[in-house]
Amino acid sequence: MTMCNSYPRLLADIGGTNARFAIETAPSQIRHQKTLAAQDFPQLIDAIDYFLTSENQKAIQHVAIAIANPVTSDTIKMTNHHWSFSIQQMKSDLQAKTLLIINDFTAQALAIPAISSEHLLAIGSPLPTSVDAMLPIAVVGPGTGLGVSGLIPNGQGQMIALAGEGGHVSFSPRDAVERELLAFAEEKFQGHVSAERLLRGEGLTLLYEFFAKKAGISQHKKKTPAEVTHGALVQQDGICLTVLSRYCRMLGDTCANVALTIGATGGVYLCGGIVPRFVDFLRQSDFRACFEDKGRFATCMKKIPVYVVNHDNPGLLGASMALKNHL
Repeated sequence: MTMCNSYPRLLADIGGTNARFAIETAPSQIRHQKTLAAQDFPQLIDAIDYFLTSENQKAIQHVAIAIANPVTSDTIKMTNHHWSFSIQQMKSDLQAKTLLIINDFTAQALAIPAISSEHLLAIGSPLPTSVDAMLPIAVVGPGTGLGVSGLIPNGQGQMIALAGEGGHVSFSPRDAVERELLAFAEEKFQGHVSAERLLRGEGLTLLYEFFAKKAGISQHKKKTPAEVTHGALVQQDGICLTVLSRYCRMLGDTCANVALTIGATGGVYLCGGIVPRFVDFLRQSDFRACFEDKGRFATCMKKIPVYVVNHDNPGLLGASMALKNHL
């Protein structure tokens, strides 16, 4: 196969809320980007068909889909959405020569080296630099869920993306307030409380419910994550400020745990749709202090940079990189 006849390619980044699509018309030329609401389609294949029809694309031979789900067998059943499908059946339905399905945060990780410093917002020092191909990096992303991945050097100048579900590790409280929060969440979920439960978008709703109850405030209806962030950033609401401040503390601690686990001395990169909405607040919060507060490893943590990725669609970029590597 020559490079020229392997285009156009279909790229997709599928989350629990949004399905993002694009056509790669030539190497690194990602065009015709469109975001669809996942809830508007019975299954993923219906969303794909709609997108291809809207873009007048009929014969796409090579497809890469990044999806918010483990990819361990032919059958995919999404954790945060009702879609399910067989990879082989979808490949047949699309009449594609190549259908590559990867975890969405594997794609996010693969995208990092291709993202320029202008799309990286530093949280504390040091300032953004290009990704050092010799150092491991971690990727953490609060959104509909909590994605976790990383890039590890293979010793030959290339980076290997880690596919995992680190967002589902047990939440680890740091102080008395978080121990109360854990007990509250355990009762609500009748058992295990993952980091994702508290750090995904809906975690802001849960945190507000907890702190409102703690303050003796009755809720007539649940606050959405958007209402919580608006209440903190615009209205200066006391409970909302407490929620967002605590969220930043817990996110800092979780990012540090990921960095320590995989030895991410090259940095931690925050992706997803939640954090870019309050970057300035995050910078002024205790995020960095909690990130560095790791006892005997505090000095090491101070040297690890943290960046918020301010890029429209790193998942599509990562899907492109994965397909390039595969072909």
